[in-house]
Amino acid sequence: MTSQVSSPAGQADGAVVGEQRKPAGTKDVRRLDRVIIRFAGDSGDGMQLTGDRFTSETASFGNDLSTLPNFPAEIRAPAGTLPGVSSFQLHFADHDILTPGDAPNVLVAMNPAALKANVGDLPRGAEIIVNTDEFTKRAMQKVGYDASPLEDGSLDGYNVHPVPLTTLTVEALKDFDLTRKEAERSKNMFALGLLSWMYHRPTEGTETFLKTKFAKKPDIAAANIAAFRAGWNFGETTEDFAVSYEVAPAVKAFPVGTYRNISGNLALAYGLIAASRQADLPLFLGSYPITPASDILHELSKHKNFGVRTFQAEDEIAGIGAALGAAFGGSLAVTTTSGPGIALKSETIGLAVSLELPLLIVDIQRGGPSTGLPTKTEQADLLQAMYGRNGEAPVPVIAPRTPADCFDAALEAARIALTYRTPVFLLSDGYLANGSEPWRIPELDELPDLRVQFAQGPNHTLDDGTEVFWPYKRDPQTLARPWAVPGTPGLEHRIGGIEKQDGTGNISYDPANHDFMVRTRQAKVDGIAVPDVEVDDPDGASTLVLGWGSTYGPITAAVRRLRAAGESIAQAHLRHVNPFPRNLGTVLKRYHKVVIPEMNLGQLATLIRAKYLVDAHSYNQVNGMPFKAEQLAAALKEAIDG
Repeated sequence: MTSQVSSPAGQADGAVVGEQRKPAGTKDVRRLDRVIIRFAGDSGDGMQLTGDRFTSETASFGNDLSTLPNFPAEIRAPAGTLPGVSSFQLHFADHDILTPGDAPNVLVAMNPAALKANVGDLPRGAEIIVNTDEFTKRAMQKVGYDASPLEDGSLDGYNVHPVPLTTLTVEALKDFDLTRKEAERSKNMFALGLLSWMYHRPTEGTETFLKTKFAKKPDIAAANIAAFRAGWNFGETTEDFAVSYEVAPAVKAFPVGTYRNISGNLALAYGLIAASRQADLPLFLGSYPITPASDILHELSKHKNFGVRTFQAEDEIAGIGAALGAAFGGSLAVTTTSGPGIALKSETIGLAVSLELPLLIVDIQRGGPSTGLPTKTEQADLLQAMYGRNGEAPVPVIAPRTPADCFDAALEAARIALTYRTPVFLLSDGYLANGSEPWRIPELDELPDLRVQFAQGPNHTLDDGTEVFWPYKRDPQTLARPWAVPGTPGLEHRIGGIEKQDGTGNISYDPANHDFMVRTRQAKVDGIAVPDVEVDDPDGASTLVLGWGSTYGPITAAVRRLRAAGESIAQAHLRHVNPFPRNLGTVLKRYHKVVIPEMNLGQLATLIRAKYLVDAHSYNQVNGMPFKAEQLAAALKEAIDG
């Protein structure tokens, strides 16, 4: 969905909710500046689809938004159990926001497990919409409820709306030729219709989506649309919902442009396609399916019309092997995976370092070690990306900061790989990959020119006057070696992992040559041109909070809260982790205290301490979820006062 908005402004993430009543027929409409909604139910209840549709309509309406899908690793977790709960949180506002929100204002709980798993996150006074049909004695006992929470007073601090969603859905679809079980599957659309009425969301996009999704099953499409409309009408007519809410478009939050809602993985896929077009090279993806990276493979496989070739390999090693072969053949080569796959790809990454070929290694990080937490987020692959290979094998590392920024990060990774003839790590994570936000679609003239020159002929003259091709004769500015496409007459050269002789590329075991080649490869990475790190410090603070990757939103939201409370704190965020920006050491020395929040046990802090001898303070979390702004604000306040 796309929408037009105009000129920039900003308000603090987590702004106070305001109320303004006005009549709308027999019901009031209350204006809010932001809302946080969480849909929760069994992993088979369609909560991700429901949240995604509500998000799409919210994006088309023009709100700023941020989302947090959260679901089990199992394809179909045990029904009605706490481990089987799937949820989707959406924060939308009439101003600039940065996170999916700390605590939901509204919880839609499709069963007792969903209620129990999520009620602890709700602030007092929050709205709870519960599907009363699922609150049977057996279902409640399965999650440890001895008595119904709808009747025992435990929810007295909340505004509870008991709604028999299943019964109402089945009744709405009684004229359709569906079994009861088939009709019950549409209860998520009934809930979506109700929430769409409550928050004045557009409906046309969802109805069009349902018609398209079930184009081969028109009866199912019609039933889902009927359930969706029934939910809307229920909100309009029932006395239990006396108020609906408006959240105006965020017309001042963005520069002028055409926007669409986009997830991190989709933005990354689009960025890779854009990079291949800007480089005028075919795009090749060699990949093996793995959560949470598989969506990139799925998306790129749809774009053969842009010269994209996708290869689903039999394993992780074959995936990167094929990608490296494609790089040798002159393609913009990519392999996508998560942490366990990086471990398997490490030998071939080292080979790419030795061959000095451009290769993008996309790591969508997740909780580890080993299989770990496949559907939960973490930032714990940084040291693996930096050092997880035998020998001295330096690889540049960059990290996007938001879902939309994954597009720009893909272009930057391609720039470095193509310019310097090196593999490049792009470290996203599950939070960015599955989360979404508005993205301004760039104009073509805003994209970088990534075109490269392949070697065309001899580049060296021997003492006897013979002209030859030396595959390791380097560009004096970038130290990149020439890129020779196989089959080009006169450019025959050796390939393989054994150490090469400087210049000629012949196999060499000479100690001095090896020392020179190792230092040259390191110097090439150290010399990569990256922008200086920017510091946001309006008040001359003594404390700096430094982040990387997906911690950008929570850190920035926390910094806004502290400044709104009168505190002085500076902020800087790294996109380039190897090499570091050239001015980073100077920046760090300006501050009395440096705090580094990470979703690991202090990996960036370890690098910062080692390189700059700065006593950086770590603030760490490894629970599979992103930081909350309030949590970070409290930790940073303690650092300021300490």
